[in-house]
Amino acid sequence: MSWLRQAAAVTAMNVRSIRERSGTSLVAIVGIAGVVAVLIGIFSIAAGFRAVLEQSGADDVAIVLRGGSSDEMTSGFSQQQTRIIADAPGVLLDGGEPVASSELYVLVDVPLKSTATPANVPLRGVGAQAAQLRNGFRIIEGREFRPGTNEVIVGRGAAQQFAGLDVGAELRSGNQVWNIVGVFADDGSVAESEIWSDSVVLQGAYNRGTSYQSTRVKLESTSALTTFKDALTSDPRVNVSVKTEREYYAGQSRALVALVTYVGGVIAVLMGLAAVFGALNTMYSAVSARTREIATLRAIGFGAFPVVTSVLAEAMLLGAIGGTIGALIAYFGFNGIRASTMNWSSFSQITFAFVVTPALVLQSLSYALVLGFVGGLMPSLRAARMPITAGLRDS
Repeated sequence: MSWLRQAAAVTAMNVRSIRERSGTSLVAIVGIAGVVAVLIGIFSIAAGFRAVLEQSGADDVAIVLRGGSSDEMTSGFSQQQTRIIADAPGVLLDGGEPVASSELYVLVDVPLKSTATPANVPLRGVGAQAAQLRNGFRIIEGREFRPGTNEVIVGRGAAQQFAGLDVGAELRSGNQVWNIVGVFADDGSVAESEIWSDSVVLQGAYNRGTSYQSTRVKLESTSALTTFKDALTSDPRVNVSVKTEREYYAGQSRALVALVTYVGGVIAVLMGLAAVFGALNTMYSAVSARTREIATLRAIGFGAFPVVTSVLAEAMLLGAIGGTIGALIAYFGFNGIRASTMNWSSFSQITFAFVVTPALVLQSLSYALVLGFVGGLMPSLRAARMPITAGLRDS
């Protein structure tokens, strides 16, 4: 174990001398900290978007779309078909009535508060029992809309991100004027990105007759999904696709999460290369400054492997410091910030909060250590291969 003691001794000497090389060491630390902060910031978008959709999903609530439809925009049912769906076995009854909401989904232009750029915000027509199908639903300002009127309530996320959605304001869409009477919350779910109105009023406003695009039902239990689905798929009067809310929203999140992950990966590689060059420069400078020290250690019996280990350990220490600083910057700078982005499955805006998860921090810190290792590898090999006589003659 003599090589291990030698490596520990040389590493300790290197670490103690970092302060004397604070300028070059700071270059590597800042570079790696920047990479980690940006990396966490980008991936926290995907984590936040995924979290919103996962929070929106329940295993005991089913969404029924027309067969072959991947989202509500391409789905459609007649009023008679929505009644068949609501009366299917497996649906929870409340006072003898099925807990179901046949819904309509349109997009309205509302400007973003930050840029005043028009964005597609979902205006959802809902039934009387829509609130019972969202476990966290509650009015946090104002009141519920009155059925049969042009009153709407706005999700908390939409009210925060889009202009003109305050209680008491009017929302104009085409020739229609909607009176905003309340703001609702739903535990951060995707519903908070929407505006809700009476489905019958919305049908008339957009000339949709008595058609709907989806039906949500509360199941008697999670195990009742099979009974409910089998009854509908075998009924010739309807052509349906049945999914739990959790399955439906998980599918909607895949496109954006994949895009953000790909873009984030490319940026991480490009910025990582810059950080590696910074670490290389730092470690080459460190090796050059200690050429005579390293040669002296080799001359008195220290092996090449302890020298390699010590240089790599120093580089990875700088990587760990930079990674920690970057993670702290990302956490306090991004975590919880609300934003909105396009949901490519429905071509509508969805509001979400950046989420810096422990797993994301650990992943980024691991990347910082890898950058430090790669940045210190070549300088460490150079130090180990340096001829002793040449090092002793170095001035």
